[in-house]
Amino acid sequence: MRRALISVSDKTGIVEFAKKLTELGVEIISTGGTAKKLIENGVKVIGISDVTGFPECLDGRVKTLHPNIHAGLLAIRDNEEHMKQLKELNVTPIDLVVVNLYPFKQTILKEGVTREEAIENIDIGGPTMLRSAAKNYQDVAVVVDPEDYDKVLNEISEKGDVSYETKFNLCCKVFEHTSHYDTLIANYMRKERNATDYPETISMTFEKVQDMRYGENPHQSAAFYKEVGNTKGCITNAKQLHGKALSFNNINDTNGALELLKEFEEPTVVACKHANPCGVGSDTNIYDAYVKAYKTDPVSIYGGIIVANREIDKKTAEEINKIFVEIVVAPSYSDEAVEVLTKKKNIRVLVLEDILQKQPKTAYDLKKVGGGLLIQTIDSELLPEGLKVVTKAQPTKEQIEDLKFAWKVVKFAKSNGIAIGKDKRSLGVGPGQVNRIWACKQAISHAVEHLGEDVLKGASLASDAYFPFPDCVEEAAKAGISCIIQPGGSIRDHLSIEACDKYGIAMVFTGMRHFRH
Repeated sequence: MRRALISVSDKTGIVEFAKKLTELGVEIISTGGTAKKLIENGVKVIGISDVTGFPECLDGRVKTLHPNIHAGLLAIRDNEEHMKQLKELNVTPIDLVVVNLYPFKQTILKEGVTREEAIENIDIGGPTMLRSAAKNYQDVAVVVDPEDYDKVLNEISEKGDVSYETKFNLCCKVFEHTSHYDTLIANYMRKERNATDYPETISMTFEKVQDMRYGENPHQSAAFYKEVGNTKGCITNAKQLHGKALSFNNINDTNGALELLKEFEEPTVVACKHANPCGVGSDTNIYDAYVKAYKTDPVSIYGGIIVANREIDKKTAEEINKIFVEIVVAPSYSDEAVEVLTKKKNIRVLVLEDILQKQPKTAYDLKKVGGGLLIQTIDSELLPEGLKVVTKAQPTKEQIEDLKFAWKVVKFAKSNGIAIGKDKRSLGVGPGQVNRIWACKQAISHAVEHLGEDVLKGASLASDAYFPFPDCVEEAAKAGISCIIQPGGSIRDHLSIEACDKYGIAMVFTGMRHFRH
């Protein structure tokens, strides 16, 4: 290890690292601001122009793009012809490259950044040096992460060089790093031209938040990654105030609860279990909203997740603490509420300030399948502008509000899904059944079991997709349900309409379904 090239944007620890290298007899080539910082701190540096014989130019756009650099990186030391050519060209091999790139990510995340500013922060020479060095990893150690400085120094100090295994690991890290960098650029450019098509190839990049203890089940490993960019209102932006680390299932289930919560503007609480809503309540204050959500299904809410779109106060916190819940998420908490909730060791208490911030309509929903990936835009719509009443009975203004409430809930229940609501609360939810009549019976039986025989009188029922048969209408009529909302579109729609007319039930078609698999 005789010669190193150092050119970094992130200068964390670079002075100490360079000083140690010089103590170990390694001479240092450097560029621009890095060279200036090293020299100011007493590190002897060879300027890049002294190696290339060519001045840095075009405002620093061209510094290292030169054969004297890349030949020194790419020459295979065991190849006699390569080494002979280096000697003839008077090129000295470079054994260590320490480079991290222009801060493109930090630039595009700034408020009001211009396209010109973003493009100026696209690194050209840096990725080229990294790729050259990584391609020749058996002879060149290449470092992109300050976290690797100590390991590299220790190996040079002990062995005079970096081990083959470490070089290979550093090489892999380089290609992950440059791939991430290029993907950020490609995705930024795509947004700049407002592209809405699905390209022939697609690259996405995420940054790790944490390793999980396990996945859906203890025998599965897992990690949690976040998108790069504005993720306001997402679980990735939540701040944890109390409790142990979130699990894989915690994150997935909380995400489902938050998506449903975003459909409501008034004070609302959503209780969720296994990514399905088990209780939803809206009211003029968050305490009464919580009581509504809880009473819908006090069995299922146990061990579930509670999300609220208003501050949790002491009274609400005390009510929540009467049962065991895994997670509570809210935009804020009173000091007294935090004191109450944190008395329980195992509850996770999360703050999500922009809890009602929705994802942009162009955001993707991804589903991994064996050997491939399904991509679609998120289901950002709720209802079309016009609802179509298809029965003789006409829903009242109050019933329309109940129908809309139930429709919000069923949108986030797994298909086949049925939701029943009245007076801004869910009464029963039947999610994830293989046929719609089972979902309907489940929603009705849950409501009756927890709230009593007469609770469904005058209630509204929502179905995430059309009724292929009139059986759900028959069950609704037996329970006393007064109105139904569903997409319509079955070749047998007339059977359900006729059944509704028979029982005096109002039915509304949306023309829009909400499958959720």
